[in-house]
Amino acid sequence: MTPLLSVQGITKLYGSHIGCADVSFELYPGEVMGIVGESGSGKSTLLNCMAGHLKPDAGAVVFDTRADGPRDTVTMSEPERRMLSRTDWAFVHQHARDGLRMGVSAGGNVGERLMAVGDRHYGNIRDKATDWLERVEIDASRVDDRPTTFSGGMQQRLQIARNLVTGPRLVFMDEPTGGLDVSVQARLLDLLRGLVRDMGLSAIIVTHDLAVVRLLADRLMVMKSGRVVEAGLTDQVLDDPQHAYSQLLVSSVLQV
Repeated sequence: MTPLLSVQGITKLYGSHIGCADVSFELYPGEVMGIVGESGSGKSTLLNCMAGHLKPDAGAVVFDTRADGPRDTVTMSEPERRMLSRTDWAFVHQHARDGLRMGVSAGGNVGERLMAVGDRHYGNIRDKATDWLERVEIDASRVDDRPTTFSGGMQQRLQIARNLVTGPRLVFMDEPTGGLDVSVQARLLDLLRGLVRDMGLSAIIVTHDLAVVRLLADRLMVMKSGRVVEAGLTDQVLDDPQHAYSQLLVSSVLQV
């Protein structure tokens, strides 16, 4: 089977500081990869290099495109990469405000992504937007309300609807439950798990929360100082960590 995404030797330096160094892995259709590590471990730098938000200093990010097969997205033209980010890719920010237009209605936020891929029929756009609000557990009556009137959890669910309405095959998630109350986190995780399963999504999830990856990720990479120190099946890594740093991460959670 051809990998959906093949990350090959991604390296990003900030002067003498290593953002991430020589990271490689393959992600297959329908698979969820978790990336964990403490703040400054390089996980967000890696995610942003993969998603095209940062240009790596070395390496390739090869995506199996629908039209042309495997393409290195690092060397793609900006218009090509932008179209990819509107169609087959999605990016869920930690802070929903970074992924939403706060002055536009909830329906407008979802509809914008549909319009970006060529949908122009107002009725269709509104119907799809309303349907997606309901799929992420936002009442359809809120379709004309602005995100500023929503709670943090609702804003995050709206951001997810905006991202998934075009049926992407790969979703990048940066601390998707960060900053939310525990009860809100649990509800959001349950929603994400259902959407990933029902849509057959591939996803890469960056988080410091091991409970998130335990619930959502098939495989896990542990990063420290910009490098991957351990990788494997999620349960395997969490239940029997081999690297000293992985052991420290797991034991710190158990002691809480």
